[in-house]
Amino acid sequence: MPKQNGVSRHIVLTSHPNRYGSQPISINWGAIDPLQRGPLIATLTNQSHRNVIGTHSGSYSVYRALAVARGELQSDHKPDLSNTSPVEYIGPYPSWADPDKIVSLDPFGAIVGEVFTSYYEQGYDIRPTIAITKAHINMPELQDAVAKGRLQIDGKIMKPGGDLVVTKAAIEPVWYLPGIAKRFQITEGELRRALFEQTGGMFPELVTRPDLEVFLPPIAGVTVYIIGDIQDIADPGKPLAVRVHDECNGSDVFGSDICTCRPYLVHGIEVCVQTAQEGGAGVIVYCRKEGRALGEVTKFLVYNARKRQEGGDRADAYFFRTECVAGVQDMRFQELMPDVLHWLGITRIDRLVSMSNMKYNAITSSGIEVGERVPIPDDLIPQDARVEIEAKKFAGYYTTGDVLDASNLAEVKGRSLVD
Repeated sequence: MPKQNGVSRHIVLTSHPNRYGSQPISINWGAIDPLQRGPLIATLTNQSHRNVIGTHSGSYSVYRALAVARGELQSDHKPDLSNTSPVEYIGPYPSWADPDKIVSLDPFGAIVGEVFTSYYEQGYDIRPTIAITKAHINMPELQDAVAKGRLQIDGKIMKPGGDLVVTKAAIEPVWYLPGIAKRFQITEGELRRALFEQTGGMFPELVTRPDLEVFLPPIAGVTVYIIGDIQDIADPGKPLAVRVHDECNGSDVFGSDICTCRPYLVHGIEVCVQTAQEGGAGVIVYCRKEGRALGEVTKFLVYNARKRQEGGDRADAYFFRTECVAGVQDMRFQELMPDVLHWLGITRIDRLVSMSNMKYNAITSSGIEVGERVPIPDDLIPQDARVEIEAKKFAGYYTTGDVLDASNLAEVKGRSLVD
């Protein structure tokens, strides 16, 4: 059989449970001892070792496939993980041992090289799904907050020049399918079938391998930015601020003023810094759910529909236009979002920087106590984003300000496409 990159080009199907003589290592989700829990083996170097559906890198796995197809990457390449261990360690916390608390990430994902050494010695190719490092970030809005006295240069959290010192963690999605189904109050069979059918049959093991209960979906993950001492996050005696932010490339990166995303993100960072400087800690959870998890193409189509409809971009039609294009108003489904908070050991949030009832309800329903809710200050809302913010307040989003009635809501309009 011809080979490519030193590997046989014979296609091996893994959609039948008895394809190999030996059964893969079992996974006992929720065990606090990683050796009892078992490693997650999603690599392709030895098909008989695989005990999960899917593979590493989330949506970037497709780019890896292109690199292999072009011959630029050996398909059997094993990364050299020397010196890649976390610069800070998180957990373990009691929530790691609760199979109902964490179902969408691997709590041991950052320390696989340390806890599964015996498996490495036996030739198993186990790879991290979480990486933890340190960095400095610098944003002009934070420099402005320092200049206006809202933030202080303390030399530890805020450095001279406005550099903010953070610990950050990148997290790949790891789905424990029985737990995901339970979280969404559906059967595991219904979940597996929908995932199989709505990805065009991309993962046949979803319906043919009930013995494989863990799935690494080809979607983007989460990045966590921690401000202050990492051990203070799980200390209920220390104040904690949290901003859970869903990606908005147009605003977060390029400063589009049709929404409040970047101003609210920056305000969340500022509240986190203030809380850390008061002796606590702050956490920014940045979720890759562009356009309410509808995607950027859908989001831009909605922008066009909003601005071209009769009467222009109106607050009273804000959610309706999205539903016309996408079929739903929102596909973020925040039920999985609290998992990362439980991974961090959080049991109480003193300042939740969010107006979203979906996020608040998901967090509190998961057993985390929330003290103060912090809406975006009115003076940070761009003029063209008034359509969004007034529509959200009218729909019941948390606010400490006034809520317009239906007649006044219809008078709130944004720019046209030609402005």
